[in-house]
Amino acid sequence: MTSALTRIRDRIVELLPGRNDWVETRRAPRRDLLAGLTVAVVALPLALGFGVSSGLGAEAGLATAVIAGALAAVFGGSNLQVSGPTGAMTVVLVPIVAAHGPSGVLMVGLMAGVMLVALALLRAGKYMQYVPAPVVEGFTLGIACVIGLQQVPNALGVPKPEGERVLVVTWRALEEFAKDPNWTAVAFAAAVAGVMLIGARLRPTVPFSILAVIAATVVAQTAGLDAATPIGDLPSGLPAPSLSFLDLGSLGSLLAPAVAVAALAALESLLSASVADGMTVGQRHDPDRELLGQGLANIAAPLFGGVPATGAIARTAVNVRTGAGSRLAALTHAAVLAVIVFAAAPLVSKIPLAALAGVLLATAIRMVEVGSLRAMAKATRADALILVLTAVATLALDLVYAVVLGLMVASALALRAVAKQARLDQVPLDRGDHSAEEHALLAEHIVAYRIDGPLFFAAAHRFLLELTEVADVRVVILRMSRVTTIDATGALVLKDAVEKLHRRGIAVMTSGIRPGQRQVLDSVGALELLRLDGHEYATTPEAIQGARTRLECAGVIPPPPAQSPRPLTEEAEETVR
Repeated sequence: MTSALTRIRDRIVELLPGRNDWVETRRAPRRDLLAGLTVAVVALPLALGFGVSSGLGAEAGLATAVIAGALAAVFGGSNLQVSGPTGAMTVVLVPIVAAHGPSGVLMVGLMAGVMLVALALLRAGKYMQYVPAPVVEGFTLGIACVIGLQQVPNALGVPKPEGERVLVVTWRALEEFAKDPNWTAVAFAAAVAGVMLIGARLRPTVPFSILAVIAATVVAQTAGLDAATPIGDLPSGLPAPSLSFLDLGSLGSLLAPAVAVAALAALESLLSASVADGMTVGQRHDPDRELLGQGLANIAAPLFGGVPATGAIARTAVNVRTGAGSRLAALTHAAVLAVIVFAAAPLVSKIPLAALAGVLLATAIRMVEVGSLRAMAKATRADALILVLTAVATLALDLVYAVVLGLMVASALALRAVAKQARLDQVPLDRGDHSAEEHALLAEHIVAYRIDGPLFFAAAHRFLLELTEVADVRVVILRMSRVTTIDATGALVLKDAVEKLHRRGIAVMTSGIRPGQRQVLDSVGALELLRLDGHEYATTPEAIQGARTRLECAGVIPPPPAQSPRPLTEEAEETVR
């Protein structure tokens, strides 16, 4: 017990930030401060919009951006990651709010944070590399579609209809709009989205999102447009930390949503950190530390009324592009948002909801990388299928289910491809030192097969069928030097095939079994069966000689004629003497 606690303590110390993590902050602090300020300007409308979309309100989005953004910057494994509320997380939270209310979301966030810390301690971060690119691209495309559809009610200026499925809610919003059109809200949303998309092409470094939101707010207030519904009152500061939402009796019902939130937080955060690494030279994130940082951020955010957080790919990209070199930039982003919460809440509360909807619509459009999608679709049919299936499942079902489904299909297709590479080929017997007549005689009674590739569950049964169809021979030689791997299913199938051949009076001899494969064969009893009467050999010539000896003993072929000894040369005689 003591040793286990010691290992856990050492692991925690290993994951905590050290002195080296802060060395980078002193190299170019001015550049990091400027990058953090830029990211904060970009993040403000996104934090407000995602808070509103989640169902907990704009203040929840701001609280998450400040608290989770600061903690993830301090304890995370990336120097460049910016964390906060994201569209992907919002998609997961909407049905949780509908089913369990705001307190349920806070409970889910706290539970997910604990799970993320546990994943960090278990060194689970490295498994992120096994998520196939088509799953990631399909996941991103599906999220972009869901985020865009979620904004339809606010963009049309109608109350959000009841419902959990985004397609149903969108359809009902369109029906409401058809009954009583609100063209003012549509104009605000379209204008903000248009300014962001066009501006990003002309001047990528200018934060057009905040400029467009400010302009929309000024127009709405000066023109007295009642149809442009504002966000509403915001608290002038963060609430005091509280555990009043804690309900131990609901742990069971919230476990599945918490697992979904934790899985999404881990997936999106590690993806975002990988994107940041790819945009820089020399920066490499620690995936386990990143999980720890996100876990602590999600434990703390609910205490202040915040929604669950993840690493934000868009904000992280802005951070890198504006010259950030250390985690000081992400900390500055959180500090600037905190100042806005305390000093500018009355002004922020007047922002039209339609303007925020325009920001998120533009964000959703910019999430779709047409070039990457086209490349994936053209790569292989399997990649295109995985991409489309993951995107459709994300839109129609659930984000975590979509990723799981995509991984399952990708795994099945990968196994199918590997299984196709596994081959069982009949090969001619090695001539060795046999004469042509002897070789022809042996070939009448001995057949040799070579197994190439993996002998595992996806291909083993095909081997069984091919092997057991052998006829009119006395000995089968299996050349296994090219077998790359064997699993328990493959070993059992091989044992079954040998037993069936033995019952038909056909001996089975093997050659070239690798040392690493013996344990699997021995565990199911296949190795013992292959060793009967010396049926396992190191090389194929030895196996052929063993087969010949067996056939001679059975009287099937005559023994080789005795050869008279050759006279020794003078040199050989001298050596013997």
